[in-house]
Amino acid sequence: MLLKNREETIELGKKIGELLQKNDVILLKGDLGAGKTTFVKGIALALGVNAVVNSPTFTIVKEYRGTKLNLYHLDLYRLNGIGNDFDLEEYYYLDGVTCVEWPLQVEELIPEEYLEITIKYVDLDQREIVLKEVGPRYEGRFIDKLC
Repeated sequence: MLLKNREETIELGKKIGELLQKNDVILLKGDLGAGKTTFVKGIALALGVNAVVNSPTFTIVKEYRGTKLNLYHLDLYRLNGIGNDFDLEEYYYLDGVTCVEWPLQVEELIPEEYLEITIKYVDLDQREIVLKEVGPRYEGRFIDKLC
């Protein structure tokens, strides 16, 4: 699906956020500046997060409390493989939703089931969004309702 501007990216994130459940995992793929964090802002709105959502590139993880569900936003761009002190899997089972940017940095820690969202840069304003539901938990929950 093609989104024409930043607001449409946030709105799609919000629509997906309204369908999310406790312990859902969203993997976000796309080049730098494609709009992954912008998309997460929409998810945060749907979850009832009132804080400013920005990229956790330098902290790796930002936790947000929401009125519906909590949000765990991870940006693994700067991560170079997994270390002994990084327990990504723990976030999958907390009381919220986990959004992971740059998940291939720790491919061995990707869960068996997830919603994958690829954001492709088309031009300065437009983005192409591709959804992929992986595993029975996600099949038919998003694509059928949004596309």
